[in-house]
Amino acid sequence: MWVVKLGGSLCEDPMLVDWLEVLADLGGGRVVIVPGGGNFAEASRRAQAHWHFDDLAAHNMAVLGMGQFAFMLQGLHPDLELCANDEDMIATMHRGRVPVWMPLNLLRQNRDELTNWGVTSDSLALWLAERLNAERVILVKSCQIPPFEHWQQLADADIVDRAFPELAEKSGNLVSLLERTELGAMRALLLDARVPCALP
Repeated sequence: MWVVKLGGSLCEDPMLVDWLEVLADLGGGRVVIVPGGGNFAEASRRAQAHWHFDDLAAHNMAVLGMGQFAFMLQGLHPDLELCANDEDMIATMHRGRVPVWMPLNLLRQNRDELTNWGVTSDSLALWLAERLNAERVILVKSCQIPPFEHWQQLADADIVDRAFPELAEKSGNLVSLLERTELGAMRALLLDARVPCALP
């Protein structure tokens, strides 16, 4: 099972439809799509900067932003299935389909380790991968990804969030990044993975 996070920065990118086509056509039964927040989540940052409410409220607003992007992805490719919990995602993959995570289980009434701006959909993709026992996590970014030796270099460059380096180092998953232009690489990876990933 692979977790593929589509950055919210792809929200208005014409290539987004191509990414969805490849993931839906070749990822059935082995790929879970995690939506970024993009402009939807950015609205919560702007509102918090204006009104100075706490990070708990901003977190919940950003999670709903990810949910809006999830609705958009499914609207662009109706064969994708929105799933709000682990069981539904696994059942969808067992049917050979591709789930899009509707992250309503991230809404919080009290603060925890996830309710701060050091954690974005990048780290949440790792969080979900751990829950699902995924083998691989791929983040798709619209920015150029420079050569790097440590995840902290990417966090310092604001390419991944502040919590990501520690989570990635602790993760048992193979974690990698692709630029939006590397759709061919994604296609090749999926074609090469001919044996379906084992599902729990």
